[in-house]
Amino acid sequence: MPDIESLGFQGKKPSRFSCHPQPGYVIKGRIWVEKDGELYMGWGRVMLLERIEKLGSIAEAARSMKLSYSNAWLWVEAMNRLAPSPLVKKTVGGVGGGRTSLTEEGRKVINEYKELRSRFQEFLKQERRILESCHLEQDRTP
Repeated sequence: MPDIESLGFQGKKPSRFSCHPQPGYVIKGRIWVEKDGELYMGWGRVMLLERIEKLGSIAEAARSMKLSYSNAWLWVEAMNRLAPSPLVKKTVGGVGGGRTSLTEEGRKVINEYKELRSRFQEFLKQERRILESCHLEQDRTP
């Protein structure tokens, strides 16, 4: 699976009119996971978790995504509350200051979400092929 860094973070919604449109039909979709009607996991949250792991700080991870610290903290708090066990743990101060890292559960959730997203992308590709084949058949009928 691709690394989250290589895919880039889009803070804004994509334009409905692409500067570089793909030929033919394109089926697009997004996938996220909710628990009890509350957002638990999505692409942005996965990115935040990966950057927390890489940078060791919620503040640094938020800054790298151009996300406010308060929003990042709210996301982390919600994920920790909704997960079966915490995804992020904080270690308080000391000589070098505190550190934030992912738990095993956090790493597991990232991998599960990436697998889910990959299956969803494959589903969209399959549906596009079906749509195109239906339209090709219609174009051939007299």
